Amino acid sequence: MWETFLEILTRTPWYELLLIFGMKIIEVTMGTLRIILINKGYRKYGVILALIEIFLWVFIASSVIMGLQESPMKGIVYGLGFATGVYFGSYVEEKLAFGKVLIQAIVPKDRGIIISNTLREAGFGVTSLEAKGMDSERKVLMVFANRRDSKSVVKTIKELDSKAMIISSDTANLSGGYTKQIKQLFK
Repeated sequence: MWETFLEILTRTPWYELLLIFGMKIIEVTMGTLRIILINKGYRKYGVILALIEIFLWVFIASSVIMGLQESPMKGIVYGLGFATGVYFGSYVEEKLAFGKVLIQAIVPKDRGIIISNTLREAGFGVTSLEAKGMDSERKVLMVFANRRDSKSVVKTIKELDSKAMIISSDTANLSGGYTKQIKQLFK
């Protein structure tokens, strides 16, 4: 029984399995990025990734499917490559941080002025609104920023008011007003 199991594991050369695994990771990572890019409005980049992705898929899948009966390890490695590619694709997207966000902070009125001025000095456009909280005057601050800058904005707000209520949401479209320069995709 063990001999049969070992024979199944070693039937395909390790370098072929490693190639299937690595190429599947690249293909699925591209697929993850393609979906995110298209959702964020970067259609041209999404189309280019789709073209590369489909070529990879055809060659990898056909290699695995044609040899699956003689080497089940190809199917296992293919599946492991897929799962790893999903993880890696989301990790890469998080690091690239495509898109824009609207960050809203609800803070006490006196701190709102300080936070607004600090963010403006850092180059962010801030819109502030007067508001009434449950028991005090408040300010609602709204900041549009690149997603990659959002942690900096939130950190600044938290440093100046640790109890600030902060809401972040992705934005699909932004037009007019003052914003810190929105960077191109790969600059």
